[in-house]
Amino acid sequence: MMAKSTDLRPIVKLRSTARTGYTYVTRKNRRNNPDRLVLRKYDPIVRRHVEFKEER
Repeated sequence: MMAKSTDLRPIVKLRSTARTGYTYVTRKNRRNNPDRLVLRKYDPIVRRHVEFKEER
C-alpha cells in the first residue's frame, strides 16, 4: 500500500497576525518542517506585509 500525498504534504491554513481574519491556504512538507509554519505575506485588508502563522 502506498502513502497518500496528503500524508507527507498536508494542507495548512495560514492566518494573519494582524487580526483581520484573512487566510492563505498552502501545503507544507511535514518531513522538512515539522513545527508550525510562519511566513511573511501580503494582507490586503491592512494593505501591508505581515506574518501569517499556521493554524490547525
